[in-house]
Amino acid sequence: MSSATEVERVVIDQPIPIPQYPKPPKKLKPARKQVKAGDVVKTETVQTGKEYNIWYNKWAGGDREDSYSNKTKSQSRCNIKRDSGLTRANTTGMKYICLFFSRGCCPYGWECEYRHTLPDSTDSMPDSSKDCFARDKFADYRDDMGGVGSFNRQNRTLYVGRIKETGNGQETEEVVTRHFREWGTIERIRVLQYRSVAFVTYVSEFHAQFAKEAMACQSLDNDEILNVRWATEDPNPVQKVAEKRRLEDMGQEAIKARMDPRIVDAMRSVRALEEGIVMDDEDQYEDDEEQEADMQPDPKRRRLENGPSDSPPPPPPNPSGLLSADTLEGLKYFAEIRQRNGGTAVAQRAPPPAKAGLGLADYGSDEDD
Repeated sequence: MSSATEVERVVIDQPIPIPQYPKPPKKLKPARKQVKAGDVVKTETVQTGKEYNIWYNKWAGGDREDSYSNKTKSQSRCNIKRDSGLTRANTTGMKYICLFFSRGCCPYGWECEYRHTLPDSTDSMPDSSKDCFARDKFADYRDDMGGVGSFNRQNRTLYVGRIKETGNGQETEEVVTRHFREWGTIERIRVLQYRSVAFVTYVSEFHAQFAKEAMACQSLDNDEILNVRWATEDPNPVQKVAEKRRLEDMGQEAIKARMDPRIVDAMRSVRALEEGIVMDDEDQYEDDEEQEADMQPDPKRRRLENGPSDSPPPPPPNPSGLLSADTLEGLKYFAEIRQRNGGTAVAQRAPPPAKAGLGLADYGSDEDD
């Protein structure tokens, strides 16, 4: 029985992603003006307290949820298939998306300085501390899980509240899917029946940011007013493992994409020196002692010269000076490798001669002769 323990990876059955529908147009035309200037009237927030909190954008002393901005239906809604188009940002190189375009109320159209398209999930924004609308993220979420979000956690899940349920859970899930798949590919949807709540997880964080603004204070099929906020961290341990693995895979892919191939070649050369492997001209490794390694157990350091198998191992050298026996053996090992690969061994410097005189100014020993 082998003493080595094998670590089994937990197999997690992920649901089939729900693709985006309808698809945005492939050939973009100049973006149209979603509204005319002055059509969308912005009403001042009703005062419910004595102090105005600029962080929560509400009056202090009122309800925990803003009774005005969260329960007033939005006056406009974005239509990706009809409103997507080219703007000045396509010529200037701006990658951020227009916030008012996501809400369906941009009056500039093709003259807008921001993009009028869905964010590209395969592309990255210039600054990771900003969302896809160029708004600065914060270190932590707000107490009501609203606002821009946090840069300390990649959140792809939206909390959708105040859903008016008219059927069973499957029918409600179909309604939520039909309205939220317009903003990107959905990984999974979970509906809490009889609680009027759903959790929508997108494949891309950028699509979740866009959908949060696009569906805020919107309606589904029953003229309700949705409460869309960021979801808290999923307490399910299976989903925690899946999210951790996903982040690790993303990190490995990012490192491979940005790593210099010369560094990879240097790491392979160091590994070849440590294992006693000779590299040929085509960067392929040839093991000169492959047959011997199959017959004998693989030691930590392979011997470069074949000696008699019956001869007893040489006694370990006595340590002298500051270097231990293992250190001296390692230095000899790398010197032999260097000589074998055609290099020149490093000349060892002779110790300096002893100084003449009484040595009164030296501090080598405290003993009296």
